[in-house]
Amino acid sequence: MKQSRLHDHHTKLGATFEDVTGWTMPAHYGNSVAEHRAVRQALGVADISHRGKIRVTGDDRVKWLQSVISNDILPLQPGQGCYSSFLTHKGKMLTYFRVYLQADAVTLEDAGEIGDVTYAALRKFLLYGTKAKMDNCGESWGLLLVSGPKAALVVDAAFGANVEDVQPLNFITAAIGGQTAMIIRTEETGEQDYEVLIPAEGLVAAWERLMHAGAQPGIKPFGIQVREALRMEAGIPKAGPDLNEEIVPPEANLEGKAFSLTKGCYPGQEVVARMDTYGNVRRKLVGLVLKDSAIPPHGAKLFSGDREVGWVSSATRSPQLNTVIALGFPLRDFSAADTELKVEVEGKHLAATVKPLPFFTRS
Repeated sequence: MKQSRLHDHHTKLGATFEDVTGWTMPAHYGNSVAEHRAVRQALGVADISHRGKIRVTGDDRVKWLQSVISNDILPLQPGQGCYSSFLTHKGKMLTYFRVYLQADAVTLEDAGEIGDVTYAALRKFLLYGTKAKMDNCGESWGLLLVSGPKAALVVDAAFGANVEDVQPLNFITAAIGGQTAMIIRTEETGEQDYEVLIPAEGLVAAWERLMHAGAQPGIKPFGIQVREALRMEAGIPKAGPDLNEEIVPPEANLEGKAFSLTKGCYPGQEVVARMDTYGNVRRKLVGLVLKDSAIPPHGAKLFSGDREVGWVSSATRSPQLNTVIALGFPLRDFSAADTELKVEVEGKHLAATVKPLPFFTRS
């Protein structure tokens, strides 16, 4: 199993670990309620170094990516980013990621925990003679997430980086521990979210500076369990459980976010364009609130009466709402707010109500 450069730090902080795509990463630090409260009321920091990261260089890097991924990256300027996906020829989502344009490279970061899926999928389309090179930076770069109402203040204090006015998916650079890091405004929890993407040699220095700068506001490390609850409360789907080869981007409410209808051809483009033209999206991503304490597994079936109408993609107990919430994909006719459905869990049909996303927004 792979380990983050911060593994010993997590151990000293009392972390309980779980395996994620071949990495041993913190599930929690002994008190998930306190971790969740810290992010919603002040700030928390999470090690997400296991997330897939790719660096694309070479003269054809933008031209090549533009031809194969679903979003239009030509308008991006250095320091800007966007979401995109890579689709099958049937329009299904092989992967979902963020694209960051630098002066000399393009960096991709998976929006989810899917290992080397993005690298393997794109590599097949990097044809001989194309002046572009892909480097898998999954292990050579570390990644931290700083989230909460006081995140911008602490990032500035830790790194001398004024990020208050940085727009979502845009970034600035900072020198940390002798390394040049990207500090990215991102979307993970519904709070102020910033990621620190840094060569692994600088990861420990970045963590220690954040913990020091955040001590007075009450920074807490938070693990996978709380991160999942936070992102589901914010209604954010991710690659893997929610966005995969069962889903076409318009079904996941990604219009204007992760795919372009005007940039020209790319794998799956005709399917997506046809859906837009004829409005024939078969199913829609929705929120679900369950009336039972059982947490449905990924793939749990959704029913309307005796008719199977979809499935649950992610579910957890929400500390914010004090109930079980889920993301799911019912058929379009069953996706309206307040629609009553049933979720099949261990042979029982549990009541669930469709709710608009997000469940939580910072007022």
